Amino acid sequence: MTEHPSIQDLSTWTPVSAAAATLADAILDGGTSVDEAISLTAGHLLSGPKVEVVVVALTSFTPEDTTHWVRLGGRAYLREWTRPGSEVNLLPPPDAGPDAALTMPWLSAHARRDGLMVVTDRDLLPEEAAQDRLELTRVDVRSLAATTLLSRGEMFGSISAATSEVGRWPEEVIADLRLLNSAVIARINLERSRRALAEAIEAGAEAQLAYQQFFGSVGHELRTPLAAVLGYTEVLLDDAEHGTPEVVAKGMLRDGPVIVRACEQLLSVVDSLLGAGRTLSEDDQRQHVSIADAVADVVHWHRTPARTAHVEILNEVDPAVTVWAHASGVRQVLTNLLGNAVTHHRHPGGGTVHLSAQRLLGESGRPMVRIIVRDDGPGLAPEQMEHVFEPFVRFAERDTKGSGLGLSISRTIAERDGGAVRGESRLGSGSSFWLELPADAAGDRA
Repeated sequence: MTEHPSIQDLSTWTPVSAAAATLADAILDGGTSVDEAISLTAGHLLSGPKVEVVVVALTSFTPEDTTHWVRLGGRAYLREWTRPGSEVNLLPPPDAGPDAALTMPWLSAHARRDGLMVVTDRDLLPEEAAQDRLELTRVDVRSLAATTLLSRGEMFGSISAATSEVGRWPEEVIADLRLLNSAVIARINLERSRRALAEAIEAGAEAQLAYQQFFGSVGHELRTPLAAVLGYTEVLLDDAEHGTPEVVAKGMLRDGPVIVRACEQLLSVVDSLLGAGRTLSEDDQRQHVSIADAVADVVHWHRTPARTAHVEILNEVDPAVTVWAHASGVRQVLTNLLGNAVTHHRHPGGGTVHLSAQRLLGESGRPMVRIIVRDDGPGLAPEQMEHVFEPFVRFAERDTKGSGLGLSISRTIAERDGGAVRGESRLGSGSSFWLELPADAAGDRA
C-alpha cells in the first residue's frame, strides 16, 4: 500500500530475474563468503536499470576482510559500489567522522518496519522527512530503494540502491533486491552459526588447557605450605625427642609462627576452592538479575573493611540495568572485584572506589552489560597486568591475606554465563576491573 506520493507501491508481485535466482542459489549454497555474497549482490543490482550506486551497512556483523569497508565510529561498517561514470557518492569522506554519514531518520524507521522501502522522488517526501530530504539533496540522490538485513528481530544492517534520477523503480529490480536481501540474511545467519561453533570448539580447547594449568598450579601451591608444615614439624619433633625443654620451647617460638602462616595459606586456598565449587555447582538457573540489587548487597558486605581502610565506595549503578545470569555468581564476582579494590588500596589518606554499569554491544553484536569497579589505588604495571588473571598470582604486600585465586575464579564464573572479566590499570593511577554479562532483554523492556 502506498503511504505517500513519494513512496512506491510494492503490493504487486513480479517474478525475479533468472540471473538473480541463480545468484541467490549460489549464496544460499554456502560456497561463497558473506563478503563475496554482498559484493555479488551489489554487482547484480548495478548491472540492472536505474541503479547508480549500492551501499551496504553492517551494524552487528563484521566483514571477514575490512580493507574496502569504512568504519563508522563504533556503530557500523559501510561499503559502496558505484556504476562507472556516476557522480553519486553516499559515503562520508574518510576523515569526516561518523557525524557526516547519512542518518535519514524517517526513511530508516519505515524501512525497519516494512523491510523494504522505495522512494521515487525525494522532493515529494512529507514534512516530517525534512532531514531525510536535506541529506539526500546533499549527496545528489533523487530516488532510492532501501531494505534491511533483519532476522528474528536482530538487525544486521541494510542494503540500499540509489540514483540521481526520479521516477518509479522497475518491478524486476525491486523483486531482485528483495530476493538477494533475503539470501544475504540467510548467509549471514549461517556464517554466524559457523563462527559460534568455531568459537565453542576453541573455547573448549582453551578450557581443557586452563583446567590442566589450574590443577597443576593448585598442586604446586598446596605442596609448598605442606612441605613447610612437614619440615618444621619434623624439626620440632626431633627437638622434643632429643632436646631439653628449653630447646623445645625455643624451637616452638622459632618455628611455630612459620607453621601457622603455612596453615593459614592452606586454609585460604581451600576456602577459595570450596567457595568457587559451591558457586559453580549450585542448581540455581540463569535468571533476571538486577545489577543495582547485587551491587547494593556487595557494597553492604564491604562497608566495614572499606571504613577501616578509609575507602569511600560510590555506587552509581542505574537501577534499570539487568542481566541474564546466575544470581549467586554475579554477587561472587562483584565481591571479588570490590574486595580487591578495597583490600589493595594502600593510600595513607584512603581513597574512593566507583561502581557503575553501562550497556554495550559485544563482539558478536549481542547486547551486554558491563559492571565496572574503578579505584584510585596504587595500580599495576603492564607486566603485572599480563599475569593478573593467572591462578595464585598475587601482587599484594606480604601482610595482605589472600589466595591469589579471586580473579581467576571470577573469570571462570563469568564465562559460564557467556560473559567475561577484564581489567586495565596504570601504575600509580588506579585500576578498573569489570564484569560483562549478557543483558536481560526482557528486564530492559520492562
